Amino acid sequence: MKQITFYLDFVSPYAWLAFERLPEALAGLSYHVAYKPVLLGALLQQQNNPGPAGIPPKREWTYRHVTWLGHAQGTPLQMPARHPFNPLPLLRLALACSDDGCINRFTAGAVLRHVWVGGHDALDAARLAELSAQLAEQLRPGQDANAEHPKALLRANTEAAQSAGVFGVPMFAVDGKLFWGLDGLPMLRAYLEGDAWFDGADWDAARQLPSGLPPRL
Repeated sequence: MKQITFYLDFVSPYAWLAFERLPEALAGLSYHVAYKPVLLGALLQQQNNPGPAGIPPKREWTYRHVTWLGHAQGTPLQMPARHPFNPLPLLRLALACSDDGCINRFTAGAVLRHVWVGGHDALDAARLAELSAQLAEQLRPGQDANAEHPKALLRANTEAAQSAGVFGVPMFAVDGKLFWGLDGLPMLRAYLEGDAWFDGADWDAARQLPSGLPPRL
């Protein structure tokens, strides 16, 4: 059985789409998924990447694209009332349900649906209280979004992801290889099925290809 780490931040619509698509995309294969929340903003900052929301025309396109993708794959997706937003309360709440930095699929799904279904404000206080109640049986004793334990887990998850080369979400790690994005799921499946392409030189060739751009100052 292959062990897959699914890096996600609830602010990402592609993380929601990939979460919903994953069971079908990997149907029939033997695998286990560890869902690991990380702070996408920190990953983007490390790479000097403003993200889609930092480029106004790309922001508009992204919102159109993900709404259409939800329609196309049959996943309910309505943009929240405000986006982007600060995901820290949601990340910390999810990790208040964790001992080791990983959360189960129920917790991940509950928080993703809170953001991406219905078009509501993801940080509305009353809705956050409802989400906490929904996760009550998952919360570790004495933990909530304001406790130090989930904050420490989020820092550790994000730092470990940065060290592993994770530059965005959703990203899937297996056997030291990283697969990025909703559209990376077919490639992930091919690897898990033993596609011989992964035994050739092409995977490492991408790392070795020289850049034709001048170095950053």
